[in-house]
Amino acid sequence: MRDFLKYTFASLVALLIFMGLSIGALVSLIILAASRDSGPQVKNESVLTFDLGLNVTDSDRGAGSALEDPVLGGGEASISLKSVINAIDEAAKDKRIVGLYLYGQSETAGNTAGYAALKEIREALQRFKASGKKIIAYDTDWREPEYYLASVAETIAVNPSGNFEFNGLQSEGTFFAGALEKFGVGVQVTRVGKYKSAVEPFLLKQRSPENRQQSEQLLGDVWYELLETVGKDRKLTPQQLQAIANRSGIMEPQEALQQKLITKLAHTDEMIQQLQQVAASDNDNKSFRQISLEEYAPLADRAVQRGRNARNKIAVVYAEGEIVSGEGDREQVGGDRFAKLLRKLRQDDDVKAVVLRVNSPGGSASASDIIQREMILTRKVKPVVVSMGSIAASGGYWISTYSDRIFAEPNTITGSIGVFGLLPNVQQLANRNGVTWDTVKTGQYADITTISRPKTPQELAMIQKSVDRIYDEFITKVADSRKLDKAKVAEIAQGRVWSGKQAKNLGLVDEFGGLEAAIQDAAKRAKLDDKWTLDEYPRPLTFREILFGNVSSHILANHQPQLKGPLMAELKKMQADLSLLTTLNDPRGVYARMPMNLRID
Repeated sequence: MRDFLKYTFASLVALLIFMGLSIGALVSLIILAASRDSGPQVKNESVLTFDLGLNVTDSDRGAGSALEDPVLGGGEASISLKSVINAIDEAAKDKRIVGLYLYGQSETAGNTAGYAALKEIREALQRFKASGKKIIAYDTDWREPEYYLASVAETIAVNPSGNFEFNGLQSEGTFFAGALEKFGVGVQVTRVGKYKSAVEPFLLKQRSPENRQQSEQLLGDVWYELLETVGKDRKLTPQQLQAIANRSGIMEPQEALQQKLITKLAHTDEMIQQLQQVAASDNDNKSFRQISLEEYAPLADRAVQRGRNARNKIAVVYAEGEIVSGEGDREQVGGDRFAKLLRKLRQDDDVKAVVLRVNSPGGSASASDIIQREMILTRKVKPVVVSMGSIAASGGYWISTYSDRIFAEPNTITGSIGVFGLLPNVQQLANRNGVTWDTVKTGQYADITTISRPKTPQELAMIQKSVDRIYDEFITKVADSRKLDKAKVAEIAQGRVWSGKQAKNLGLVDEFGGLEAAIQDAAKRAKLDDKWTLDEYPRPLTFREILFGNVSSHILANHQPQLKGPLMAELKKMQADLSLLTTLNDPRGVYARMPMNLRID
């Protein structure tokens, strides 16, 4: 027994050395886990603080960055959208919480959530405000996404030495065709749909006219929703806000005050003084009594679950990230893994309904179809409702269609019903560097998958035939599931991206609403009233899994140093665009994915 303990301890120490952790860090990790379980104490007359730079994701990526970041170091702190909303709603009812403080920090890059997710958070902020509690917002450099949230506040302040950005939205795509041509990498494509622009970064040096048309309309819808929503709280019309954006762009603080976009100019110490008038003073820290949203969220999550304690369950499945064949990693939607999960939930008698939360631009066509098949089978035995997040397009729309109800926000990005094949070859690059190939084969098309040469016209025709068939299958399934005429679906498909507002008018989604609306609809369909509890999948990593599981790969994947600054931000965008090539693992080489570099800034 002594030897067993000795070797076990030695193995643990070796593991910690490999991870770059000290024994003290292990102790800290265990203490942190224990404190997380017990939860922080909420004192009377406290303000809930919400860092606007916090990374909000649909699903809980792991055991929580609260465990990983302070001790393991590196990774970007994040929190799930549902936890954010639960915290704000619970704080509205909590008599110990007297207000909410939204603040930005100059060293953070700003909120990375899409506008549909921000809309759900903003609606929670409006409910908090309706409870009679104050919301105060402060930042040095306001940008549209953060201001979209803060515009609900009674007090909106900016540092006198800061600035205020209100100049509209833009989508800047990165195109690699010139670089690929220079280096001798050839790219051939097969696709269906004149708007299917996912392949354009590798073929063109700028957007096609069709891509530009759909991008302009999508941006216009998202921007107008922002103008309408912000305008209601700031007592300004969309036309007035548009005039400000066209005229001023990035404003000095005094100008933003004159335009009534903010309510005051203030330094940090002056904001603390104002918050001390709302909350009790924290004399130890010479500040105001407060609790951060990250600290409060676990308490709120547990309070919500206690109120719904029952054997009957509603399962929320988060399909967030690229759709890939096989298992995929934690930041991808692996077709086999998600199909297995849906199968398990279908066979679980305690699960009375399933809500699929989709925040995905799509990906592998075969993986999307595998997931869709399980959705169809699940719907035969229990209600299935879809909640679309900021992006639910192409393959993300494919897996959504066969559900009882599809919820989306007006600024959700969806549609993109189309498919493509991307066929790179490195013949010129290799030949320039003295590399050649000599192939022996037993059939004319035995080497059709090679990247050593371009595809022949006959091979391209074969691949195009497969793409055409899958596209026809896509629009047939959309027509069948949405009860639409196939000719109409073919007309609105073409790979075109739509806003949630447009998609509802076209019949591609059913109703506006966020995740909570979808959950309530599922509960109603399952006739559960309030007698149910919520289970979320995929399950987050446990403390044990982080410590004793595949720790090294987890750290390497999620704890790289976070380089900051505008230049690094642009390089990260290019890296993200190119890294998408690593997710193209469909066995047929056919993909249902929205434009690869459609991001809204």
